[in-house]
Amino acid sequence: MKNIVLCGSMKVKDKILEVKEELENKGYNVLIPKECMEGLPKVLASRKHLERVIDSNNSYILVVNSINRGIENYIGPNSLAEIAFGFYYNKNVYLLNDYYEPYLDELVGWNVVPLKGNLDNIK
Repeated sequence: MKNIVLCGSMKVKDKILEVKEELENKGYNVLIPKECMEGLPKVLASRKHLERVIDSNNSYILVVNSINRGIENYIGPNSLAEIAFGFYYNKNVYLLNDYYEPYLDELVGWNVVPLKGNLDNIK
């Protein structure tokens, strides 16, 4: 079974939970930033979640880059850091939607794949 680590802003946590359920229905084992959702201090929550990102058993990283603060395909600083760790540790990194324009060069250069809303495109 493939493991997927979901990342994204806690402002879209409902969407993260929705994507988690959809992926589990497809047979994936899905890990979420649960410490962030539980309100642990940012330093602890971020460390725990980065451990999931770099764990060698976690095959994929999926950033839930929904509309946030009125910005389409938003990727915040924590999610960009998680993408960078995924790149460094040779993980397959996906975006739920399309590229976030301000980070386009990095995302393309790091071979991040935009799913454009279609979870069936995870390979």
